[in-house]
Amino acid sequence: MSSTDQLQRFIFDDADVRGVLVGLDDSYQQTLAKHDYPAPVRRLLGEMLAAVALLSATLKFEGRLSLQARGDGVVSLLMSECTRQHHLRGIARIEGVVNSDTLLELLGHGQLVITIEPDQGKRYQGVVPLDQPDLARCLEQYFAHSEQLATRIMLCANDQHAAGMLLQALPGNDQAQRFAENWNRISHLGATLSDQELLELDNETLLVRLFHEETVRLYPSNELAFKCDCSKERCLRALRTLSDAELDEMLDEQGFIAMDCQFCNSGYQIDRVEIEQLRRGVTDMGSDSVH
Repeated sequence: MSSTDQLQRFIFDDADVRGVLVGLDDSYQQTLAKHDYPAPVRRLLGEMLAAVALLSATLKFEGRLSLQARGDGVVSLLMSECTRQHHLRGIARIEGVVNSDTLLELLGHGQLVITIEPDQGKRYQGVVPLDQPDLARCLEQYFAHSEQLATRIMLCANDQHAAGMLLQALPGNDQAQRFAENWNRISHLGATLSDQELLELDNETLLVRLFHEETVRLYPSNELAFKCDCSKERCLRALRTLSDAELDEMLDEQGFIAMDCQFCNSGYQIDRVEIEQLRRGVTDMGSDSVH
């Protein structure tokens, strides 16, 4: 299959086109293990994880990138995140019975939001409607309209694995006619890739099979892993947005404030002492979890 839990960039030296391949195995399974999703939702979340990993490879930043699909269907939310350290996590929210398996049927009318949160600098968001037949086409529409970059994306997932490939024009090409010919040829070849090939072939075999007449240069791969960065400190930062009255009301119910991470199901308990420290502006209060 595509090299497991790895992200690998490649470039067509003579065509001003770059690419990325992603294969997910353990990272995908660890995400699914935290929740009991129906099969169609598992597969769609696998595509979301592959997609956010692909997109992270096109950007240079320290921080995190997230994809969030919201709609009025039985699946109200699909979300995936990838950090600069190639840590992945994802979640789905289901409000009803799942009896379909396509993006539009599951999410209904809604939008896809791409968010870049650098550790330093301003947060950026791009929005595209969920009006295409699948996630890959929605993302291609985003790049065409918001970034003006010709892009081809292939995504797939089954019960065990998820994978994706991205082909994209290099920014700043100034030879329009020559580039158009190269792009049309390479994107057409990429579109012939089957789900089976993407899921089962290793990266080098896949690229040779698709682009045997092209000059393709592979870069070293990066490992991908499931990792949730939830912590008690992050919970306390969230509680800073509440008023004293709201905090007191929550404490009075059971003597502490319980908070759960929706991504990994880890639980945190914030007691009165920690809330008092929060009120006094104490910032270093530990990050221990209950798991």
